[in-house]
Amino acid sequence: MANDVTLSKGVRSNLLSLQQTAEMMSKVQERLSTGKKVNSALDNPVNFFTAAGLNARAGDLGTLLDSIGNGVQTLAAADKGITAITSLVESAKSTVKQALIAGSNVTYADTITGGPLANDAAVAALTGNLTIQVGSGTVHTVDLAAETTLASLTATLGALNLGAGITATLGVGNAITITSTSSENITIGGTGLAGVGLTAGVNTPTPTVVTVNSTRASLQGDFNELLNQITQLARDASFNGVNLLNNDDLTVTFNEDGSSSLVINGVDFTALGLGLTAVTGDGFQVQANVQTTLAQLDAATATLRAQASAFGSNLSIVQARQDFTKNLINVLEIGADNLVLADTNEEGANLLALQTRQSLSTTALSMAAQADQNVLRLFQ
Repeated sequence: MANDVTLSKGVRSNLLSLQQTAEMMSKVQERLSTGKKVNSALDNPVNFFTAAGLNARAGDLGTLLDSIGNGVQTLAAADKGITAITSLVESAKSTVKQALIAGSNVTYADTITGGPLANDAAVAALTGNLTIQVGSGTVHTVDLAAETTLASLTATLGALNLGAGITATLGVGNAITITSTSSENITIGGTGLAGVGLTAGVNTPTPTVVTVNSTRASLQGDFNELLNQITQLARDASFNGVNLLNNDDLTVTFNEDGSSSLVINGVDFTALGLGLTAVTGDGFQVQANVQTTLAQLDAATATLRAQASAFGSNLSIVQARQDFTKNLINVLEIGADNLVLADTNEEGANLLALQTRQSLSTTALSMAAQADQNVLRLFQ
């Protein structure tokens, strides 16, 4: 059984001081090696767990920051796609305008026929009026209630100045008949249509291609290929599996619980989605068809510009939230560091002071031990 060693009061006091100094030096050295004044919950439970919570939130936001960055790139891909599609639409416009000035040999025919009028009595029984408009020109009105005979109605119709190639008369069976070789539409209206067997509405002449213009035929092929390229480009404008130009929606989440987000709705910017249809047959040989196609391209351009503006606004929002999230992560990390990081300058000074104290304690302990040795010399 080991016997306890009895130390004198002076030796024990100096030994205890030396042990305390060594313990404090160990803590200071740990702080200097880790850079933290709080390394575990035992050091300071409040600061330790508060800093852990701040760092955890910063980590969650860091993960979201990657998702936000993907959102920025997805919008950037859509913007580049719109720019490229707009360029193709402009090329298509140029093609169509070339077709407009190219020659064509097309004839038109239109015949509008009403119901038969049996005799003068049938004419005298008519009520209301009949209106005829060619294109966007003057509206010609025939007062049917004022007519009394087939002859008077024939004269009234014949006196109408409807334009070159357009005539109105009583045809087979004394039916009001309007014939046209013009490319203009003819609009029929009025309050007395039922009495003469006519129907209100716009009548479009039927075009007949006499001779195919090879230039227009070639331009039609070029136009259709441009539409094909627009569709392919819209389907290729994706980033990370999301294509805002092919009806994919994008949700960008801004905070860790998902309560703050932005939903960006996708669009269909294929040729069909933009309202652009391929021209078939001899479509480009007819001037009206070419003009209709040009109007479609103008509408597509307006749609592209409006959507580019919308995506631009969305991109500004996402970039602003991206910058905010970066700054917030920085604030959280600085706050956590303020709670647990050590001041290396202060800890270095502490270590130097403790080293000095240790040297002094060692010297004092040596001197206390010498006092016991002096007692021993009395017995020698």
